[in-house]
Amino acid sequence: MEHSIALVTGATTGLGYAAACLLAAKGYREVIVTGRSLAQIKEAAAQLAAETQRRVFTPLELDLNDPVNVHSAVAALVKQGRSVDFLLLNAGLVPFKQRVLTAAGVESSQAPLIGHHQLTVGLLNANLLSPNARIVIAGAEPARGGVPMFKYTDLPEFAAKYHQGNRTAAVEVLIRNGPNVKYVPNNAYADAKLIIAWWTAALARRLPSGMAAYAVSPGGATATKVVRSASPMLKYLFIPIVNLIPGMNQTPETAASRYIQASEFGTDLSGQFFASAKGKFSGPIEVQLQPHLHDRASQEAAWQAVVKVSGVDLS
Repeated sequence: MEHSIALVTGATTGLGYAAACLLAAKGYREVIVTGRSLAQIKEAAAQLAAETQRRVFTPLELDLNDPVNVHSAVAALVKQGRSVDFLLLNAGLVPFKQRVLTAAGVESSQAPLIGHHQLTVGLLNANLLSPNARIVIAGAEPARGGVPMFKYTDLPEFAAKYHQGNRTAAVEVLIRNGPNVKYVPNNAYADAKLIIAWWTAALARRLPSGMAAYAVSPGGATATKVVRSASPMLKYLFIPIVNLIPGMNQTPETAASRYIQASEFGTDLSGQFFASAKGKFSGPIEVQLQPHLHDRASQEAAWQAVVKVSGVDLS
């Protein structure tokens, strides 16, 4: 794939910032970096240019919680008229201690996926992804299961109990943290990242031949602002313990390199979720084979629920 134009969401700090640096070093001639505040992303772009000694960074205001702003960002890219070769959907949020909903009634940790869906669909509908484009979206280890203090919802069981087996309705309720969903921050995060893995698989089936999409867990990287909203138990108990165990944490640069690695994967791996080996939070990534991740009915339900909540679908 030609290293021409990359777009990175959530690039003002942390993993997005580190990924932008890596992409510049890899030879991309333009790296579009986004953030919710135009002033902040302009500052980040200037810092990236100074740090890398490369003037390839283009700032773009993008608030994933605001559909109008997402539409405006897509319109700005349409006006630019150049196809994106690598779309890195990095922005994310660890849930707050108390439930927080966006203006659209979406639980805070679920909201980035809705904005990322609007952005991705907007670019696809406008033919602004190159024929061999790669799309990588940030996943997380709890989606695979078996991570202490995190538990995702058993979707088939939840749908059968409360929604007459309608998984699309059940996913929508999880996205909105609606009726019969008890708000537990860590569990909301696990659900959000599992829905991302399902959405990625469904997206991959809808992409034109030549394009590919992957969900990638960056692994443990606590030296970022991603945990700024996390519960005290997570910030002051779980993370410090993890930091003491060799191989359970890594630098933001090492974590972000997983995204860049996935950008070189072939179409045969499109739709897969990549994360650390069982029991690990760092090291090599591998395709996750857990049956719940490969449940096609859940994947399609996730896509349809996101379409319903976002109000946009592929043309």
